[in-house]
Amino acid sequence: MASESDWPCARADGTGTLLDVHVVPGAKRTEACGLHGDALKLRLAAAPVEGQANDCLLRWLAEQLHLPRQQVVLKRGATSRRKQVWLPASLADVRRWLHGVSAEPA
Repeated sequence: MASESDWPCARADGTGTLLDVHVVPGAKRTEACGLHGDALKLRLAAAPVEGQANDCLLRWLAEQLHLPRQQVVLKRGATSRRKQVWLPASLADVRRWLHGVSAEPA
């Protein structure tokens, strides 16, 4: 099992988890592709136009973690590649998901 330092992109916040992400819009498909510094790097199959990439990000995270889309909240970074998302899920659940979608951190 990974320790806290293995996934610096996720941390507990009240009744949920904050997830730091670095997005690369305009990809062929939406997928996680490891860490970018202390953020989860995600390729998004959406253009960074009129909120399309943000919507793609939030929908994908909700689907991946089996959460209601309306409860997944973009907290910071609406116009930036670096974003912070609040997830109504436990830190343990998010870390388990991270192990499944991304290569094990070095």
